[in-house]
Amino acid sequence: MHRTIFTTPVVNTLLRGLSLTILKLTGWRVEGSLPPDCPKCVVIAAPHTSNWDLPNTLIAGFALRMNLYWMGKRSIFAPPFGALMRWLGGIAVNREKSTNLVAASVDAIRAADGPLQLVVPPEGTRSKVRYWKTGFYHIAHGAGVPIVLSYMDYARKISGLGPVFHPTGDIDRDMETIKAFYAPFKGKNPDQSGH
Repeated sequence: MHRTIFTTPVVNTLLRGLSLTILKLTGWRVEGSLPPDCPKCVVIAAPHTSNWDLPNTLIAGFALRMNLYWMGKRSIFAPPFGALMRWLGGIAVNREKSTNLVAASVDAIRAADGPLQLVVPPEGTRSKVRYWKTGFYHIAHGAGVPIVLSYMDYARKISGLGPVFHPTGDIDRDMETIKAFYAPFKGKNPDQSGH
């Protein structure tokens, strides 16, 4: 995977300090920690209902000392901001084309030399959705890595990492369990949430 803001020495340390300051000034709290046995994992980012989710996720990622990569629509990677978005951990996704994103993500996780936490919003968009996409599940199952249930609750100003979930292969039952965990959390625009 490409170098990011999370793997850039000195900058990483400075931005962690800045992130902790921002959290304190804005009244947000970050809970949980990444277990030591999860250096590679898929992280669910839910609920995803606002443009504010990305900066808040990055801030929480610094506070939790994570090495985040995230997927975003291709248009936000256009010049002049493309290089910056990739440095922030972004991976461009073309939603108009049917690509083998799951297989490519599985290969990238397996090939990564060090820690890698791939953040995937199951809604796939900030717009209102009725159903979650299951790409995050197939990526984790294919790569043989756990899913970390992360959350951002705007109502209580809490974000963090919840339990680690190991996919069983029974996607219907597993999705019920995962979605039940997210029931109490409210996104910035809760009427757009698909859980």
